[in-house]
Amino acid sequence: MTRVVQADYLVVGAGAAGMAFTDALIDHSNARVAIVDRRHGVGGHWLDAYPFVRLHQASAFYGVASTLLGRGQIQHRGPETGLHERADAAEICSYYSHILTDRMLDSDRVEFLPNCEYLPTRQIRSRVSGQILEVSPDCRVVDARYLSPDIPAQTPAPFEVAVGTRVIPVSDLSRMDEAPSQYVIVGSGKTASDACVWLLNHGVDAGNICWARPRDPWMLNRAVVQPDPAVFLGMAADIMEAAAASSSLEALFLRMEDAGIMIRIDRTVTPTMAKTPTLATWELELLRTIENVVRLGHVRLAEPGRITFDEGTVSTASDAVVVHCAASGLKYPPTIPIWGRSAITLQPIRAGFPCFGAALAGYVEATRDDDADKNRLCPATPYPNSLASWATMNMLGTRAAMSFGSEPDIRAWADGVAINPAALPPEQDRSSALQEVLGRLKIQVPRGLAALAELV
Repeated sequence: MTRVVQADYLVVGAGAAGMAFTDALIDHSNARVAIVDRRHGVGGHWLDAYPFVRLHQASAFYGVASTLLGRGQIQHRGPETGLHERADAAEICSYYSHILTDRMLDSDRVEFLPNCEYLPTRQIRSRVSGQILEVSPDCRVVDARYLSPDIPAQTPAPFEVAVGTRVIPVSDLSRMDEAPSQYVIVGSGKTASDACVWLLNHGVDAGNICWARPRDPWMLNRAVVQPDPAVFLGMAADIMEAAAASSSLEALFLRMEDAGIMIRIDRTVTPTMAKTPTLATWELELLRTIENVVRLGHVRLAEPGRITFDEGTVSTASDAVVVHCAASGLKYPPTIPIWGRSAITLQPIRAGFPCFGAALAGYVEATRDDDADKNRLCPATPYPNSLASWATMNMLGTRAAMSFGSEPDIRAWADGVAINPAALPPEQDRSSALQEVLGRLKIQVPRGLAALAELV
């Protein structure tokens, strides 16, 4: 006899979004939840991440609402002295494992179904035994996979590889047993930046690195994305002020660069990519030592001693190792209402910060009944890729924050969770610096929103 999953909600995907939603939902309701994931454990893509990866933002902004990731400490040594700690992959995986065991399973209201696939027929199939489980008609499905990233470890290199060419995913860099005379890093984003920084920190000469960078990226200065409301909201006020003073998107990003918000690796090249991960100035200085940067479009063919691009061919060392960092990473499907007919589809709400968005959706699901009202309070926002989509994300995300912040209970909940980058302390505990920033925001947000709408 086929077993029926006994749950009010089926969360499909046990990564950051699925875990944050479930945590907030069970914290504020009596719901029973089943979580299904094709991997063996919780943590999503972190279970397959490259060994030297770290969060690119502060640990406090990541994870679930009920439990701080890390110790909330400021770093006291190394190149990021003064900035908040950033967890590595092992710490993140351990954190999620403890959240599952100590918080969710111990509640007796959460069931975890690992190594399983959710099927469109409202069935769950074990990838190990082949067993089929039924999902009851009254169980609401929560899609936590809609924006799941592609990572190099699980994505083939998006170019042809000739026989005799050594191409490895970035996750294999730390397993090198013999140094080549040249590394060719393929990719423009944060993974490629991490690979370059890791090589340089391990003694590889910058002259032995070739960086195939189809697009140059804008990145956020990590120093202004910190768990300090005066700093974070000060950055938000600066963005709105810059938008109001800019006549084009390019001018906006240049103003933000002058304000210390945005950074770019090569100041002679105007970036067209704006996924905007965070980068520290020490990493920026290292990356600028790499002079062999190839901007000939995407790689089409890697051969021994040669790489062919969209717009030309470049010679490489005969023993070069080509490091594949070119998975798409973030995905950009259409932004849809979070609460739909067939599923709750988790997406960011405030600009970026997917863990907060998923937790907010969980809280609102637990405390509201009407889906139309939930969608009004928490409209989804997209991830950015281009300058225009970054501006759109910030415009929509700011409007969304104003919407859910208008509800006293949501505002109180949001101010009490570390994963909200804009959480405010009680009025009596606000510093003069924070009061000044809040005053600036009151003036700049209406102007900035109007300007962003014009720019996009």
